[in-house]
Amino acid sequence: MKIDEYEFPEDLYYHKEHLYARVKDNLVIVGLTDFTQQMAGTIKRIVTLEEDDEVRQDKPFGTMSSGKWTGKLYAPVSGEIAEINEDVEDNPKLCNDDPYGEGWVVKISPSNLDSELKNLMKIGPDFQNWIKKEIEEKKKLIK
Repeated sequence: MKIDEYEFPEDLYYHKEHLYARVKDNLVIVGLTDFTQQMAGTIKRIVTLEEDDEVRQDKPFGTMSSGKWTGKLYAPVSGEIAEINEDVEDNPKLCNDDPYGEGWVVKISPSNLDSELKNLMKIGPDFQNWIKKEIEEKKKLIK
């Protein structure tokens, strides 16, 4: 689904800190939304916790930096980091070029998936209203 100039695939879950969660093969693939990567500009660095480290829903698990912004990455679900995208570590711009594909950041082996997915957003009227407000707020900050 396209909202403004940003793409939001309908099969994903979305975290309020602008990361997505894709549930696949008992793992949760986590990455930056199209909105995040466009607002950040060219991503220069991604740093995350290590594989096998525990993460908690809504708590930071890493940082990303661009020329105009440095921010925390928040875990959409709790669990253990199963895999870090080494390609993104070597070439963070993959998050800009293909945020929903090769630009994923980490894969998490979730510990409480069913209950925690309820805390995330899916595409629908509530998500659309929320993201439109977020887009408007960010546009005001840029001006």
